[in-house]
Amino acid sequence: MHKNMNVVRFLKDWTLPVAIAVGIVVYLLFYWVPQLDAVGDALGEVVDAVFPMMVFSTLFSTFCRIDFHQMRPHRWQFGTIATQLVLTAACVAVVLWLKRCPTPNSQFSIVNYQLSIIASPLLWEAVLTCIIGPAATAAPVVTAKIGGNIHTMTAFVVLSSFVSALTIPAVFPLLERGAGLDFWSAFLIILEKLAIVLLLPLALGWYMQHFAKRVCAWIVSIPDLSFYLWAAQLSVTSGVTVRNIVHSDAGLPLLLMIALLSLVLCFVLFAIGRSVGHHLGDPINSGQASFQKNTALSIWVAYTYLNPMASVGAGCYVLWQNIINSLELWHYNKKFKN
Repeated sequence: MHKNMNVVRFLKDWTLPVAIAVGIVVYLLFYWVPQLDAVGDALGEVVDAVFPMMVFSTLFSTFCRIDFHQMRPHRWQFGTIATQLVLTAACVAVVLWLKRCPTPNSQFSIVNYQLSIIASPLLWEAVLTCIIGPAATAAPVVTAKIGGNIHTMTAFVVLSSFVSALTIPAVFPLLERGAGLDFWSAFLIILEKLAIVLLLPLALGWYMQHFAKRVCAWIVSIPDLSFYLWAAQLSVTSGVTVRNIVHSDAGLPLLLMIALLSLVLCFVLFAIGRSVGHHLGDPINSGQASFQKNTALSIWVAYTYLNPMASVGAGCYVLWQNIINSLELWHYNKKFKN
């Protein structure tokens, strides 16, 4: 009995790394076992179809819990959003500039080879996918677990969802003109898809609170539902990321550079968020809001509307992000609950 309790406690404390490991192992199992090829191909199509629905359901369960009366604006929210927009604009400028510049001759020297990797537009598109996404749907739950304010963080998830629903359609057509579409056609197509995934759950959550109160109360009564839905989503995200890496034509050095920059970006966004929060009154919420991203959404939109390899950036970011989240949860529980 004691041993079972320890296993349950371990799974609760390390839910996120376990979800990551499950997603990776399951995908590699289908990849390495030839007899599972047909099943794997069929499941891959199912995952691609279900992926946006998982993002939707996680957001919906979060928005059912919102106390809309407490969704007042705070200075740190606008400071964090402003920082994200500045970083997004800088990253877009870098990508557009690199696409117009000749790539260094990678055969001339080792230095030029390294420069050709750093000067790859794909590398910076991968970085952009990590920056431009909204706050994670589980950010309020994680933030509350480490002493933050769940209400103001939930309000930030709503705000950042609105901002990303506008910035992603505005930015992606500038970088990749798919299917011969002009800017406004691409903008409207992406906006429609994102509105369904990001904004419809908000409207449905509000509707449930006012006109389907029993169902809404049942959803809210399930402990940490958003957190565990996010863990399931994270498992699928990890498998999709490994699939994109395995089937990528990019060289190992570029993949390693994407992984390294996504790790550095995790700490940079966290530090920037903390700094903004110290100046504007809430370092815990601002730090989490800045660095904890809805990477499942970022992976989906990058895979759909950019070079699929760009989604590897968000895929690597989700691994680092959730390892850091798990360490935060472990440290807080050890400090205050033991």
